[in-house]
Amino acid sequence: MADRIHLAANNADLGGGEQMLIRAAAALLDLGHDVAVVAPDSPTEVLDAAAGVGAVPVAIRADNRQHYLRRLRSWDRSHRSGLLWCHGLVPSLATAGHRRRIVHLHQLPRSRAQMGALVAARAGSDRLLVPSRFLARRLGGAQPFANWTDDLRRRSDRAHGGRVGFLGRLSTIKGLDVLADALTQRGLEDVGLVVAGDARWVPDAEGQPVREALAALGERVSLLGRVDSPDAFFDQVDLAVFPSRIAESFGLVVAEAMAAGVPFVVTDAGALPEVAGPTHPWVARSGDPHDLAREVRDALSAGPERLRTVTDVARKRWEDEYSPAAGRERVRRLLDEVGA
Repeated sequence: MADRIHLAANNADLGGGEQMLIRAAAALLDLGHDVAVVAPDSPTEVLDAAAGVGAVPVAIRADNRQHYLRRLRSWDRSHRSGLLWCHGLVPSLATAGHRRRIVHLHQLPRSRAQMGALVAARAGSDRLLVPSRFLARRLGGAQPFANWTDDLRRRSDRAHGGRVGFLGRLSTIKGLDVLADALTQRGLEDVGLVVAGDARWVPDAEGQPVREALAALGERVSLLGRVDSPDAFFDQVDLAVFPSRIAESFGLVVAEAMAAGVPFVVTDAGALPEVAGPTHPWVARSGDPHDLAREVRDALSAGPERLRTVTDVARKRWEDEYSPAAGRERVRRLLDEVGA
């Protein structure tokens, strides 16, 4: 019988990296592998999601991150025989030097300490995976391994109207204040803004400017809060806008818009244009509300034929690169490469 493949989580709750871990676990199960997911025991979001897709949950008792690091290392040394796929810097560092490991980063290290931890974490690993060519260029020896989304229902043609949407953390680094400013520019004064997401983990210095910018739009803003599925967001918007200031390592929300058949505007922040593809027409300069307003106006004024062409190309790119089938094939090729 083949060895069990273990996937180790960075955190106990379902952030972006943990969601990709669950998608990777589901792909492995679809390919016929015996799969377990290792995560801290509290909260149980990751462990519950792992059980939900059919993987074996392995709880590591941990009151804090240091406990998790030490106990994961001890567990790995004494209990694992097959491949370990570390999703994030924490499990990668905890198991540094151990054999048969994949180190998978979902975002760029943002400090010298994190870069130093990555150097240690890579010791003895078989692969360093990152979600984009943009990030691979920043980290020598890294292999691009794009994220993928769940399957989403494709919408019909968008009606011409004034419903612009934002999905993400309510933070200046995600550019929501820039988008609110853009909607005060000429020709966009009557456009409504649908906002999905919340301010969990957002420092006040990054959240307060967003709250002020949204308040200035008054009743034009509709706040959905955190949505359980992107479907609940895409059903309510004519145009999605992803105006990040930060250099994004991937941009899963962009891939979700592509799947849903919703036209979208991105900024040139990190990997966002890479995900959207080289022919995508609406890319604004990051942090520039006037340039963002210009791209939003152009997208909202596009005729039905142009919109259909853009969304057809985007949907095809999603099917080829970011769909569950594309993700499963990527996982299959990876296992062939590492001899799992």
